Amino acid sequence: MSNSAQDNASGELNRRDFLRGMAAIGVLGSGPIAAAKSDPPIPIIDAHIHLFDASRPQGAPYKGPREFTGHISLPAAYRKLATPLGIKGAIAVEASSWVEDNLWLLETAQTDTIMVGVIGRLQPEKPEFAEYLERYHKNPLYRGIRINISARNHLMPQLDVSSVVDNLKLLAQSDLVLETANPSIELLQTVVRVNDLVPELRIVIDHLPVMDPTPEEAPVYRSTLEQIRQRPNLFVKLSEILHRVDGNVAKDLAPHRERLDYLMQVFGEDRIIFGSDYPNSVGTATIGEVVSLVKQYFATQPRSVAEKYFWKNSLRCYKWTKRASQQPSIT
Repeated sequence: MSNSAQDNASGELNRRDFLRGMAAIGVLGSGPIAAAKSDPPIPIIDAHIHLFDASRPQGAPYKGPREFTGHISLPAAYRKLATPLGIKGAIAVEASSWVEDNLWLLETAQTDTIMVGVIGRLQPEKPEFAEYLERYHKNPLYRGIRINISARNHLMPQLDVSSVVDNLKLLAQSDLVLETANPSIELLQTVVRVNDLVPELRIVIDHLPVMDPTPEEAPVYRSTLEQIRQRPNLFVKLSEILHRVDGNVAKDLAPHRERLDYLMQVFGEDRIIFGSDYPNSVGTATIGEVVSLVKQYFATQPRSVAEKYFWKNSLRCYKWTKRASQQPSIT
């Protein structure tokens, strides 16, 4: 065989090997490379936005960050930002401490089908808790309550009060979620304690990537997360990944990857949930930057894991209501 013929034969073999390899990827590939080439975009349910209107006659106790100068966050404006990013639905989390704003949030969410649920705000230590819960829970958009565990609002001592535990059990019996604000060592320890007392209650820990434990806190932080690892009803929002450190925001993925990897190891693929924290994120990152960062991170994961993060786990946890045809459902 001439050198020219040999080169042609060799080239044909190499081409066949390449095509066989690409075919194998097409048949076997459930990973990100194959998914990026053939699968449709993954729909997104944003499980953490805030709605408020400071122009109301009574105002609003929460008006967003100072950079959000309009101080009005309503579903129609959010839809314009979210739809181009592939966001199909959202859950509003109440930041107002006014009990009557539970109703305002429900009524506001009802006006736009992009809203698939709301998380209200009730205090389980209040004697009227059960009455309010029954009232708001009649609306299928009402998917749970959020409590703020902080230095000024300790829940741990209240867990020794039987009526408080009874109210948390009532929340679980209503098939609703307990959501927790402002991650801290105390919050994580309190979540473990609540899970001990009411193991059937689904609990969501918000914004855990923002927590930066001190060297003194680190051992307790990791040991508490080890306890959380074994508790299937404890979920986490991988949200507020982009946050200020010494006044700066690192917007590329590299500085955040190690922390995200660790939280993924703790919670696993079945207990991670997406949330943009819009418009609380304004001034730190645009909603587009938030979505872009997590898409970049989950592009390295199998598509099945990304689907869980972007919408399937929120459906399993919140049991939100599909209100529009473009919103995903598990068939």
